[in-house]
This record gives sequence, C-alpha cells and structure tokens, in this order.
Amino acid sequence: MNSFIVPIFLYLLLVIFFVWKIYEFLYYKSNGFKKLKQDYSSYVVDCNALNEHIEELKLTYANIKKMDYGSANLRDESAYKYNRPHQVNAKQSEFIHECSATVCKNAEAQPFKYLCKYFNIKTNETALESFENILNNFSAVEEGKVLLEQKLDKMQHSVKNKVPALIKAFSMKTVMSKLGFQKIDFSTLYFPVYWFRYISHGGNKSTRCGIVLDIQNLNRFVVYLSEIIKFQKSSAGQRALMTSKLREQIKQRDNYTCKICKISTRDEAHLLLEIDHIIPISKGGGSTEKNLQTLCWKCNRSKGAKISF
Repeated sequence: MNSFIVPIFLYLLLVIFFVWKIYEFLYYKSNGFKKLKQDYSSYVVDCNALNEHIEELKLTYANIKKMDYGSANLRDESAYKYNRPHQVNAKQSEFIHECSATVCKNAEAQPFKYLCKYFNIKTNETALESFENILNNFSAVEEGKVLLEQKLDKMQHSVKNKVPALIKAFSMKTVMSKLGFQKIDFSTLYFPVYWFRYISHGGNKSTRCGIVLDIQNLNRFVVYLSEIIKFQKSSAGQRALMTSKLREQIKQRDNYTCKICKISTRDEAHLLLEIDHIIPISKGGGSTEKNLQTLCWKCNRSKGAKISF
C-alpha cells in the first residue's frame, strides 16, 4: 500500500508545480501586470541607473596605471629531488609578490610600507590624489549600495500591495525581476587585495599575507601617504585629505544639498550624494575644501570632466 502512496504524492506535487507555473505565466501576461509594470517604469529606470553608476564606480581602481614588468617563463631544471612544482605552477598576478617568509612577516607588521616598496606605489602627490579618488568613489559605492537596497525595499513593499496573494507569498523576487529591476551586487569583492606569498621549495610550507584596500584601510593609507610626501601643488594649510571624515564635512557644509540641481536628502530620503572637485584634478584642480562640492550622483555623473563654477 505504501509503495503506491509515494508515487501518488510525487505526482500531486508535479501537478501542483505545473499549475503554479501556468498561473504565474498567465499573471505576467495579464493586463494587470502590464499596468503595474507601466506604473513603476520610471522607478525601474532610476534604480537601474543608480545601480549601473555604482558598478562604474567599482571600476575606479582598474583605471590606475600599474607598472608593466614584461613577461617571462619560469622552468625548473633542477635534479629530480629538488624539483619545485609548487613554485613553478603557482598562480601569478600583479597583485601577488613572491617572497621569503621573513618578508611576509614584515608585511604583516608594516603593511603600507611593504605595499609601496614591493608593488611600486610611489609616495608622491600623484599617487596620493589617485588613492583619494579611489577612496572617494569606493565610499560612494558603499553608501550607494545601502541607499539602493533601502529604495528597492520600499519599492517591493509598495508592489506587494498590488499583486495577488499567491504571487506576493511565493514570487516576489520574480515580480521584481519581471518589472525590470536589476540584481544588485552587495559583495565587497571589488576591493583590491595585495598578497605577499611564500612557498617552500617542496611546497609543504606556505605563508600568505593579504592587504585589503577596503574603506578603512584606504582611509589609513591616504593618511600614511600624506605623512611621507611634500605637497607640491597646494599651498600650506589649504591641502585637505579626501578621507571619509572630510566627505562628511563637505556634505554638512553644503547642507546635504546638490550644488547643481539643489535637491537634498530632505527632498529624497534615499539620495546618493557624492563629493566632486569643482576644477578636476586632471585640469589642475587641487584637493582643497574650496574646490570641493556636494553633488547628487546624477549631476556628478553627467558633469564628467567639465568645469563648473
């Protein structure tokens, strides 16, 4: 008797599954859903544009020019007992420095010093400006992800009240996708990671020391660079470090209001504000408080390298 119950149960599940899929299909083809999609079309465009902007900001570090050391092939021709396949076959990368165990240990104790020394990061104002820009953009990414998530949660809550109960209970992710909302990447994998790696000759012992340039470390790295260089482009007392603290100070000074379109966080709760150089660094502008302004992400994105006064 029991041998018949299991197949019948599976058959019922299969029937329920197909009925559900047919129900879903008909709903997404219905006039009701088409109207819902039309009603939220402007929100979809706005959210997706912000999402795309955030993804573009994540690529900031990829635009940093790195030293080209050329290419070569390593071949181990040692006697059999001294073969070192683990070293020869180890994955190579511009973000990995092969070193001794001692260097690994020292890199852990003084990460920024060894980062500059072994990965050819110059301790000059050009490098400082580059890392300030990276920190500024990465900070906007992290803020933007939070604001975008809040915005989408608000949208989803609104949509829930306008869809059938079954769809609301079992298919909200599909609903948001069908409406056109893009998937958001909340990971922090875009933060660059530099590795110091030691692998013993036999491959039995290995040590790695990783330096992650996340928001916290970038803030500290900007301060580190500033303390060991002489500012050449800025007058004494005018140069301001583009840290997370300064970003917040500029927003407070500008009353959390975009200097171009005048929209503020009072007008739009989930507004992403960014800090912009009025005269771009590429055109001779410096990182001074007078040359910094608060812009909403849309105005900052459209401004590009144009100079505004």
